Amino acid sequence: MPRMRYDVPRPVVILSVIGTTFGVTVLIKDKYGGKKYEESTDMFGKTVVITGANSGIGKETAKILSKRGGRVIMACRNMTACETLRKEIYEMSLNPSIECRKLDLSSTESIHSFVDGLKKDGRNVDVLINNAGMMCGPKNVTDDGFEWQLGVNYLGPFLLTNLLLDKLKAAPQGRIINLVSPFFKRSSVNFEDLNSTKNYVPKEAYGQSKLALVLFSQELARRLEGTRVTVNCVNPGVCKTDIGRHLPVSQSMFGGLINPLLWVFCKTAFQGAQTPVFLSIDDNLAKTTGKYFTDMKEDQLTPNALDEAAAKRLWLISEKWTKLSQET
Repeated sequence: MPRMRYDVPRPVVILSVIGTTFGVTVLIKDKYGGKKYEESTDMFGKTVVITGANSGIGKETAKILSKRGGRVIMACRNMTACETLRKEIYEMSLNPSIECRKLDLSSTESIHSFVDGLKKDGRNVDVLINNAGMMCGPKNVTDDGFEWQLGVNYLGPFLLTNLLLDKLKAAPQGRIINLVSPFFKRSSVNFEDLNSTKNYVPKEAYGQSKLALVLFSQELARRLEGTRVTVNCVNPGVCKTDIGRHLPVSQSMFGGLINPLLWVFCKTAFQGAQTPVFLSIDDNLAKTTGKYFTDMKEDQLTPNALDEAAAKRLWLISEKWTKLSQET
């Protein structure tokens, strides 16, 4: 008998290929995007402050920690977006202890107001996650005259963290988690033009701000020796979030074509949140401090990040610029 021949319509073949390709891509992205933190540790009775929690990694971190029972304070500049997320998290987790509080890291006045509000609560802060940041934007200055990236990525967190130290020290075991970028590894702190008043190069200013945050973490870890408070840095990985909106690739006419490729090769915000979550709650890290983590593993710090003299010099400048030295 002659063999029966079936002709599959071309559209069906095309859709099948597209579907298979998409499925394989998702599997690869899931596998190489890093592990998921799956320990059952909960956060009941603990207070977590997350800056920039209304989007990206901060948003996903807030979701995860709220599902684990924590009192999550979302410290955000955009209160409309924050309130929308708060309702979304409550509907998902049924955790009523999710709060929105105004915080603009580009304003020392806003930082003081935020901290004053927390101090009136009378409750400790168990975890502070300095997540908010910006990347490679056009030259601008904060309300206090600081170059925008230096102010938001470093000086704001420096002041906020120091003002909250008493509440972190009062906790059974306080944790400070600073989100950084591998950019710090090939960056330097330009003490001769720290505020980029003479020359502003977006990528250099971004790298400097992240290195400053790492140096701050190292110096703070030394100053906190003998206390129950730890401080560590996190590299969340290259994630597809809004932080890269000012990069040339996002601004170019080819951005629409490149975005699908970025989706394939970049982590999701959920994947990027796994290491901050790990550092927030893992019981084995209660005494781990002054370290740098990538994909839930301790990573190597480069010599520029271990420069103790530079860290001390930067601390003194930061105290003066933020007027912290006038309060202590």
